[in-house]
Amino acid sequence: MPGKLVVFEGVEGCGKSTQLKRLQAALQGSDRLQQIQQQGVVPEVLTTREPGGTALGLGLRRLLLGYQGEAPMVSRAELLLYAADRAQHVEEVIRPALAAGSWVLCDRYIDSTVAYQGYGRGLDLALIEQLNQVATGGLVPDLTLWLQLDAAAGLARTRQRGAADRIEQADLAFHQRVQRGFEALAQQHPGRIVAIDGAVDADTVAAKIFAVVNRCLEQWYAPSLMV
Repeated sequence: MPGKLVVFEGVEGCGKSTQLKRLQAALQGSDRLQQIQQQGVVPEVLTTREPGGTALGLGLRRLLLGYQGEAPMVSRAELLLYAADRAQHVEEVIRPALAAGSWVLCDRYIDSTVAYQGYGRGLDLALIEQLNQVATGGLVPDLTLWLQLDAAAGLARTRQRGAADRIEQADLAFHQRVQRGFEALAQQHPGRIVAIDGAVDADTVAAKIFAVVNRCLEQWYAPSLMV
């Protein structure tokens, strides 16, 4: 049985990277997942990220988040760099893992491009959809966990971490447009995107996420759980 792609999305500072690691740890200790693994269905749970999930992607990540050239990076160039990272990532990491039956927990994916480059930068949404299709070969997540948080609150969190990257340095209006982009996506894809309140404490967020994933385990692997 093919594996599952679970993606974490949200504005800067929403806690998705932390919650991804917590979900991986929770799954590894989950009685239900161990029961499924005993049936030979899910060999392992992998974590990855965009940009930067491959060797090529790490170079692209440094450009995308740390570029400091005299001329600013234009929005179309930014979009194409993200698409290049995704194409390599899907082909090198995600598809092989899914084919092996693994779960892939990914920090950002196609929705981030729509929210950041579409709503945030104002690029054509139809063009972005085309590029996402080319980069992924049509691979969409089985589940997207959207950590819902006000953009201003998220930026306040990032400032507490220290130096901000190129994306975090954008003004509040940009990040508010990104937030609206995620809200629009959640309305468009209610069967795939699950909103999780990211404003509460980390333990509560983790518990809500694990409850959602447990329900998905029951739906996706019901025959194995019945053995």
